[in-house]
Amino acid sequence: MNLEKKRILILLASLCTGFAILIGYLSYFQIFRAEDVRNNSYNKRLWINEDKILRGSITDRDGNLLAYSEASDGTARRIYKYDRLYSHVIGYSLKEYGKSGLEKSFNSYLVGANENTAINELINLINPTGVGNNLKLTIDHSLQAKARELLSGKKGSIIAMDPKTGEILAMVSLPDFNVNTLIQEWNTVSEDTNSPLFNRATQGLYPPGSVFKIVTAIGVMRASNPDDLYNCTGTVIIDGKEFSDSDKKGHGELGLNEAFAKSCNTYFAIKALEIGHSELLKIAEELGFNKKLDVGLESSSSVFPTDSKGDTDLAASGIGQGRILATPLNMLAIIAGIANDGAMMEPYLVSEMTSPEGKLINSHEQALTMQVGDIDEIARLKEMLREVVKTGTGRNASIKNVAVAGKTGTAENPTGKNHAWFAGFAPFDDPKVAVVVILEEEGSSGGSSAAPIARDIMIHALNNVDFNR
Repeated sequence: MNLEKKRILILLASLCTGFAILIGYLSYFQIFRAEDVRNNSYNKRLWINEDKILRGSITDRDGNLLAYSEASDGTARRIYKYDRLYSHVIGYSLKEYGKSGLEKSFNSYLVGANENTAINELINLINPTGVGNNLKLTIDHSLQAKARELLSGKKGSIIAMDPKTGEILAMVSLPDFNVNTLIQEWNTVSEDTNSPLFNRATQGLYPPGSVFKIVTAIGVMRASNPDDLYNCTGTVIIDGKEFSDSDKKGHGELGLNEAFAKSCNTYFAIKALEIGHSELLKIAEELGFNKKLDVGLESSSSVFPTDSKGDTDLAASGIGQGRILATPLNMLAIIAGIANDGAMMEPYLVSEMTSPEGKLINSHEQALTMQVGDIDEIARLKEMLREVVKTGTGRNASIKNVAVAGKTGTAENPTGKNHAWFAGFAPFDDPKVAVVVILEEEGSSGGSSAAPIARDIMIHALNNVDFNR
């Protein structure tokens, strides 16, 4: 073979290799990344299509209209009925600033481009169908409005859920923003140091404080005799660091149940050392720490450190301080799972998607995320949570003629005032609603400020939400 033929063969081989790589690259994006590319706010073809498409409507669980589109001067105009109320749940869809919330994660359904094929891409480019699909949420509008009313003037979040199904009934984060005027107010909102664009319910990471004692209590039941008495004097020194209770006079002799009801810090700090880092990490990860809960919104993972930094660090972990951080959504999943006898259901916000003609396209299948603890552990833990509200730090969550269970938390915040927590559920014997309240930099205890808000949310839910649909 002469030199000229060799060169031709090398050139042909190079061209064939190049075509194979190109085909493989395009196939990869079409098969595995098409959805990401389609929903990317920098995709200009997306916006060319969407200018001519009426995005589908979004309703609450009872069919109340929350967001819809109208045609105006040949283009689609998105209308949000309630200005601020759903700014972190539904989010926004703006050509100028992209998308957020369910508008982003369910964009392909809302513009009617959910079939992931090249043919549909071509059809949508040449002749868009004109009307997108609709979303039905699990949110109860009246409970959502009540949650925002109760949180008004504060920073923080309220989330409520049906523990038996995983349906999120309300999700509010404050500060929030007016979706309908966001274009005009973008600079002010985006530069606000209080971060109104940030969804504290799913993205916020806070020291959980005493709410984390739920996790430590499971460890006590597994690692030692929970009925052994501990003499609380109000303070304890661990490796030179002082751990103290809010009442430094001490609680005297107590076992697990009483220590939990009174939220005794020194008891749980000492018990964390007995449990050990690896076991406490294992239990925390059983309950969803170090992994994301996907509800269709931007979210963070709760953090339990995988490394150990000594006894003081471990003792701090036992009372929900130190390096531990939790999202309100994760704490809701935990308390709901306990309410549901250990069956932690997958939280979700969208129950079904329908075509413009009302035909069902997809519906959410309720799913068990994990089984929390064994029967005896959960039964005892539920009784302990009930006692917190009956006689302990959570008495402000009590409801007349309704048995309530829950846990308060007052978390030290190294950058400012304490955060106030409450996580609970009701009714005790037949749980219908689980709720988490986090008041950011409230500067007061969870029992005094977060528990009354949780009580009012539970009252409203039990009186107004149809749980038997």
